[in-house]
Amino acid sequence: MRDDKPAPAAAGTIGRRWLFPSALLHEIDPDAGRSGRPRRTVRDWVVDFTCFLLAVAIGLAAADTLHHDTHTPHALAVVDQLLGALACAAVWARRRWPLGLAVAMIPVGLLSNTAGGAGMVVIFTLAVHRPFRYVAWIGGVSIALIPPFFWLRPDPDLQFAGAVAFAELLTLTVIGWGMFVRSKRQLMVSLRDRARRAETEAQLRAEQAQRLAREAIAREMHDVLAHRLTLLSVHAGALEFRPGAPQEEVARAAGVIRESAHEALQDLREIIGVLRAGEPDDAGRPQPTLAALDGLVAECREAGMKVTLASRVSDPAAVPSSVGRTAYRIAQEALTNARKHAPGTEVTVSVTGTPGEGLVVDVRNPAPEGDVPAVPGSGQGLIGLTERATLTGGRLEHGAEPDGGFRVRAWLPWG
Repeated sequence: MRDDKPAPAAAGTIGRRWLFPSALLHEIDPDAGRSGRPRRTVRDWVVDFTCFLLAVAIGLAAADTLHHDTHTPHALAVVDQLLGALACAAVWARRRWPLGLAVAMIPVGLLSNTAGGAGMVVIFTLAVHRPFRYVAWIGGVSIALIPPFFWLRPDPDLQFAGAVAFAELLTLTVIGWGMFVRSKRQLMVSLRDRARRAETEAQLRAEQAQRLAREAIAREMHDVLAHRLTLLSVHAGALEFRPGAPQEEVARAAGVIRESAHEALQDLREIIGVLRAGEPDDAGRPQPTLAALDGLVAECREAGMKVTLASRVSDPAAVPSSVGRTAYRIAQEALTNARKHAPGTEVTVSVTGTPGEGLVVDVRNPAPEGDVPAVPGSGQGLIGLTERATLTGGRLEHGAEPDGGFRVRAWLPWG
């Protein structure tokens, strides 16, 4: 039995299907757009239950308005409330079928005033979790149906133009706010993705830096220690195969062994000290430059090698330190290889260059006479020299000569 008491104006406004509470607009649900049934968290259940209660509250307010609306037949009011109850129950499925519910709410909204709250929840969910093309179609149809709805079922508290304007403005606000939430969510996902990419790239850069540092350390240790240890090996081998050598020659070989061992240990301590202190490559004792090449040749001559040095660089001190150090290491490694694989031959070291044209280091040895004792080698020295030359912007070539000799030639930038 219907109550004929007049309804307050506020109740009629609240009961209209286009009213949407602002608390619902702050909903955040990152799992709603996934395919399948997402696993709901405690927060998701709280949000869904809040949406359901808001839809029910708006539906009850609209149902109370129907009791005081003399223009609505009783049968239509019953159908209205039944559809409103079903629409409120359907709010629980908005995460799984946002587009399907939005389409279904269009005809339901034409017949049911009490389904207005559920309709706003569904259209907001659609704007948050689906692309704009779906929101544009559903929102456009909903806005287009607002004037016919109020023409068939006028609001008892508002004029036709005012009710239509208020409903359309509220619908646009809900859609706009939903799209804003979607954009904000996408921005957060993009920022998280960028952060993950930046972290991955930083890790890759760190690994690459570590690898380059290890390679640099390996090159430095090889170039420094191989020269000293080769001297040890050669002179120790001479003492082993010539036990009856003159006392003076034995003493000289023992002195070279002792001095080379001392220098090797000193170089090894410096490299380990640099690693422990984390200092740059030029820490500790001054690194060799092109001016130190004369001392290297003199050391090789004292060890019994035949070395001819032809330097056509007017001022070795003017050569940049990095280029001079690389040239020194190339000559050092080439002399070490010649001592191991071509003992007794005369090695020629040629250094030429001017600023602007570059620096050329050429080390050549002829084919050895007689049998050469097998000396272990992995070829890592030449690989390291090629890397050194490349890192300074130069190039290095090496290989056997037609007469059986071996040649190492490097060009390094200068100027």
